[in-house]
Amino acid sequence: MRILVVGAGAIGGYFGGRMLQAGRDVTFLVRAKRAAELAAAGLVIKSPNGDVTLKDPPVVQADKLGDKFDVVLLSCKAFDLEDAIRSFAPAVGPQTVIVPLLNGMLHLDVLDKKFGDERVLGGLCAIAVTLNEHREIVQLAPMRSLSFGERDGKLSDRVRAIADIMASGKFGAAASEQIIQDMWEKWVFLASLAASTCLMRAPVGAILAAPGGKDFILGMLDECGAVAAAEGHTPGGPFFERVRGMLTAEGSQLTASMFRDIRAGAPVEADHVIGDLIARGDAAKVPVPKLRTAYTHLKAYEKQRT
Repeated sequence: MRILVVGAGAIGGYFGGRMLQAGRDVTFLVRAKRAAELAAAGLVIKSPNGDVTLKDPPVVQADKLGDKFDVVLLSCKAFDLEDAIRSFAPAVGPQTVIVPLLNGMLHLDVLDKKFGDERVLGGLCAIAVTLNEHREIVQLAPMRSLSFGERDGKLSDRVRAIADIMASGKFGAAASEQIIQDMWEKWVFLASLAASTCLMRAPVGAILAAPGGKDFILGMLDECGAVAAAEGHTPGGPFFERVRGMLTAEGSQLTASMFRDIRAGAPVEADHVIGDLIARGDAAKVPVPKLRTAYTHLKAYEKQRT
């Protein structure tokens, strides 16, 4: 099974690198600058789960992409989605399966329109990972997982085959029979975390230590959960309790990647992660005042960047 990983940044480089380390047929679709970096230093992963340097990883640039691939693993930021689609589209054939790891739900509509919903699975990952100043992939905590599945909940032959391949990477890959529910639950958590830490410019522990901090974070979680419930995907059970625990852990240094992007002066996924939740809340007449304040804050940041 031939796998095309779109990009060799933090997420794509980590999961693609682990599969390549296991001997799988993985190619990274990269720009010229990243291709030069990988040719010079290899794909370097520094991780609590084991370091590795993969010399001369297989790469291809968009203008040289002609072959069709069995799987496209897509992990770009939402604001780069259109460019990413243009770059990997030549690799999509009649039997190609696209596994997107983007946050939220808007990207599914975009991919469906371009490639047809029969080619697009649901997917998500959970990992704290970044690129350091040496362009090495650094995993910040041991936790890592990747889930994917048919959006209708069936455990198809193609999902089983992909699961077998990804299992060799030993990064907690799992086929899910409720992937849309899983995606919604991650979205609730991520939006709550991003809106809180970005708005307060602080990690979870610092917010909790401030007057009214716990009520603020849990209020944000309640708003996001109410939108999910209105869409028929009420978060609950072990996931909700785990998330609630993470968002109320005293002294926690947990922040969202969006918070780290702001500190770096980088683009953010304001519309995809927060704005779309607000739009869905408005359509369902679910009040989301805290989310709305966070969104205004993020859009003001975007205006300052430009």
